[in-house]
Amino acid sequence: MTEGTSVAKDGEFGLIARVTARLTAGPTCLLGPGDDAALVAAPDGRVVASTDVLVDGRHFRRDWGSGTDIGHRAAAANLADIAAMGAYPTALLVALCAPPDLDAAWAEELADGLAEEAESVGASVVGGDMSASPTLTVAVTALGDMHGLQPVLRSGARPGDIVAMAGRVGFAGAGYTVLSRGFRTPKLLVDAYRRPQVPYKQGPIANRLGATSMIDVSDGLLADLGHIADASKVAIDVHRDAFDLPDQMRDAATALGVDPYSWVLGGGDDHALCATFPAGVALPEEWRRVGTVAEGEGVTVDGRAWEGRLGWDHFKI
Repeated sequence: MTEGTSVAKDGEFGLIARVTARLTAGPTCLLGPGDDAALVAAPDGRVVASTDVLVDGRHFRRDWGSGTDIGHRAAAANLADIAAMGAYPTALLVALCAPPDLDAAWAEELADGLAEEAESVGASVVGGDMSASPTLTVAVTALGDMHGLQPVLRSGARPGDIVAMAGRVGFAGAGYTVLSRGFRTPKLLVDAYRRPQVPYKQGPIANRLGATSMIDVSDGLLADLGHIADASKVAIDVHRDAFDLPDQMRDAATALGVDPYSWVLGGGDDHALCATFPAGVALPEEWRRVGTVAEGEGVTVDGRAWEGRLGWDHFKI
């Protein structure tokens, strides 16, 4: 990114003009930025909504990725929540709170990343807000449509169900550790942290297959499956041998003195989708069986309590 004018020099409305000029309207955007509110189509008559916030130094670091990378991450964190309900994303609303000396070009990069991630699922950035703040903060609200389906809740898992996953886990967590130790390779892991590869389409597919519960893995596989276990009042057992570890992850774990399964089971930010299905359901190739549901409570790994970290907690240091 080339240093240029600051957001303070541009002013609020100048910055808004720069950012909105980079946005395109998707098929569900009937009226985009420029008025007091946007107008988004809701063919189903029900709107799925989710909000997430990213704070500089807490959820991202500008020296670890570009504004475009952070835009992708911010959009993915919200769009994945829509997919995890078995729904189709339609729109994003974005609030940016920025220090006055922030380079305006960085804000443009952020807009590019948000727009690109939204466009990848047929959604669009339809509006938002801006404010000055000593801490750079990006807050995103995602909207979605059910297309006539019923939402898949966390509370529907039943004893006898299988647990399956679409996407990958551990890659972003490994990338975070690599970056926090001052390294920039392996590229596979660092890129996974910078830009998640979210299996958005698999959310509605799982819904149509009869998924009984679903969640996206944002905080860590065991922590997020714990939410399903709690909401459904069941026990979930995860099978560790269901996960393939790439050589880059094994090598990085050895070099850094880390158990790679701490990334797989406790690392977040990959936004894989985990769902429970009735036994006997024929899963598409994008889904792999990773566990089972039984009577009881809590989450175990191969029948035993996991001694490592379960996942991310925003209020723990």
